[in-house]
Amino acid sequence: MAPTHTWTFRPRFRRNAFGWRSQPAMQRIEEAVAEIKDVAAHDPALAAEGAVIFLEKLSPAIAQVDSSSGAIGGTVNRAIAELAKIIGAAPASETQRETWLQRLWDAFLADDIPYLEALGDHWGAACGSVEVASEQADRLLVGLRDAWEGPKKGPRSFTGESHCLSALLAAERYEEVLAWVEKSPYTMWSYVKFGVKALVAMGRPEEAVAYAEARSEGRRSPAVAYACETILRDAGMEEEAYANYAFVVHQHGSYLSWFRGVAKAYPAIPKARVLADLVAHTPGKEGKWFAAARSAKLYDEAIRLVQLSPCEPKTLMKAAKAETSKRPKFAVQAGLAALRWQVEGHGYKAVANDARDAFAITMRAAEAAGEVEAVRAQVRAWVETPPQGENKMVRKLRECLGEER
Repeated sequence: MAPTHTWTFRPRFRRNAFGWRSQPAMQRIEEAVAEIKDVAAHDPALAAEGAVIFLEKLSPAIAQVDSSSGAIGGTVNRAIAELAKIIGAAPASETQRETWLQRLWDAFLADDIPYLEALGDHWGAACGSVEVASEQADRLLVGLRDAWEGPKKGPRSFTGESHCLSALLAAERYEEVLAWVEKSPYTMWSYVKFGVKALVAMGRPEEAVAYAEARSEGRRSPAVAYACETILRDAGMEEEAYANYAFVVHQHGSYLSWFRGVAKAYPAIPKARVLADLVAHTPGKEGKWFAAARSAKLYDEAIRLVQLSPCEPKTLMKAAKAETSKRPKFAVQAGLAALRWQVEGHGYKAVANDARDAFAITMRAAEAAGEVEAVRAQVRAWVETPPQGENKMVRKLRECLGEER
């Protein structure tokens, strides 16, 4: 060990170093992990010492950081997962490893936020061997036994629950893991996941998936769905993973990103099928998938979907404008859909001039497609007998038709 080594991250992680700002804190955390990983390439023991120092300093340094978005928590959890592996992989004497683990335990106990909560999930990895993990499990089982097997009226929790289950898992004491998860006073994924991992380690992936679903929120929970999808894909059960979990795991804020996420994760499945399955997964939201269908070059399907339920008119206007020269007939249908949904009162922060813009875009597409009269007749029918009654869009379109005469 080189006690005089100068870590770049060390002075940066003084107490309350970042105030409330999360972005600088996340950047410094990522830089610290990168620095430790670089050292690990040529001096694993020194890197492990650096990882312990960093984890000791981490929570006090970011205690005041705004964590409302969850971004800083995700960065910390990823750092803990990587550093636990570095600590576990480092060559060390029995005394040195015990010292590292004790320092990490003390940092965990002193963490009030708690930012180091995820350390428990990776305790077995930090142990570095089956033997050390087994010793740690025996030590921690004293507290777990008092909490989970003690009087039901007394306290049922123990600070090192995850540490203990993680150590048992790393010690390959799989049946004990399952037995203790069954004794848990609460049915929580934070405990159940260790039983799932034990079953996977025992070569029983399908049973692990059933176990996860039976003892948690099942497919509705992103964490459970992610674990089950991973298990099935690792076992070569791609179709089962896709059918049961892909739509939960890869869900995004936008429908286009959601489609792209699933399609990217399962490149062997045709995009047309992915789209159809997502549409079936979200009944009543067919029009929301217009942009996804267009991105997959499924133009006929895009138009069919947008005729079934509303889509943001601005999205349709943008598509019509972009496709006028290449696919004028598609552009006409997209433009007409924009006008239809405007007339029916749809559109985010819509103003009357949006109808004028949509009309102009649609008519340009109609000229390119040779469908001017048909398009004008359709718009006139909408404004003469508005499906949802009078509104500002209907009145503006009447003006547009009058200006064309």
